[in-house]
Amino acid sequence: MPPLALFLCGLLVNRQSVVMVEEWLRPVGHRRKDAGIIRFMCSSVLQRALAAPLVWILLALLDGKCLVCAFSNSVDPEKFLDLANMTPSQVQLFLAKVPCKEDELVRDSPARKAVSRYLRCLSQAIGWSFTLLLIVAAFLARCLRPCFDQTVFLQRRYWSNYVDLEQKLFDETCCEHARDFAHRCVLHFFASMRGELQAWGLRRDPVSLCPEPAEPPEPPEDPEDPDGRCRKTHLRAVCSREQVDSLLSSWYCSKPPLDLTVSPGLWGAGLSHRTPVVTSGTELFQHTDV
Repeated sequence: MPPLALFLCGLLVNRQSVVMVEEWLRPVGHRRKDAGIIRFMCSSVLQRALAAPLVWILLALLDGKCLVCAFSNSVDPEKFLDLANMTPSQVQLFLAKVPCKEDELVRDSPARKAVSRYLRCLSQAIGWSFTLLLIVAAFLARCLRPCFDQTVFLQRRYWSNYVDLEQKLFDETCCEHARDFAHRCVLHFFASMRGELQAWGLRRDPVSLCPEPAEPPEPPEDPEDPDGRCRKTHLRAVCSREQVDSLLSSWYCSKPPLDLTVSPGLWGAGLSHRTPVVTSGTELFQHTDV
C-alpha cells in the first residue's frame, strides 16, 4: 500500500499527467493527434511517478523489517534446530511471534534471533539484487538510446513540451481575458448606476458623498502597437458571456492547426489580441493565435 500511495501521489503532483489525459481525450478538430507524443508523455510521467515507490521498496528491503513481519510464518522450520522439539502448532505460534521482540514467548529465544536474522539477510539480498538490476537496466537504456532514431525522439520531446507550454499560455491568456471582462462589467455597472441616480434626481449637488467614478487609467503603450488598435479590438471582442463560452468551446473542440503560414483571420480572433505585424523591407513576424 505505501508504494501504491506514493505512486498515485506522484501522478497527482505531476502536471503533465493532466495534460496527457487532455491531449488523449480531446477532439481532433483542426489539429491531428499524434499517438507518439502521448506515449512519450506517458513514459515521462511514469518514470517520475515511479521514483518514490522504488526508493521506498529498496529502503524497506534493505532494512528487512517488512519481510520479517510478512513472511515469518513461511519459514521452513527444519532449517532451525531449536524448533525441532516443538509441535507443529507451537512452531506456527512461535513463528508468528518472531516480529514481536517483547513477547514473553520469544523474548530470550535464540531461535527468534536466528529466524529474524535469516529473513533480514534474505531481504537485503533481494534489495541489493533489485538495486543492481535497476542500475543495469538504466545503464543499458542510456547506452542503447543513441542506437535508435534520435530525430523521432527529439520530435516527441519537442511537441510534448509544446503541449505543456501551450496549456500554460492558454491559462495565462484566460486569466488576462477574465480580468478584462470583469473590469468592463464593473465599469458598466457603475456607469449604469450613475445614469439611474441622475435620472431620479439624486445627484443635484456636484459635490456628493458618492464621487464620480474615476476614468480607468490607460494601460501603457505597447511598442509594437502604439495606436492601441490591437488592444481596442481585444476589448471589443469580449462583450458577453455567450461569446466567451463560444470561444472556449471552439478552442476545446477545434484547436488551430500547427501552421504559422495560415492566416489568423481564418480561425477568428480567438482568445488572442495580437495580430501579425508586417514592416516594409523586413521579414514577416507572426504571433501564433492561442
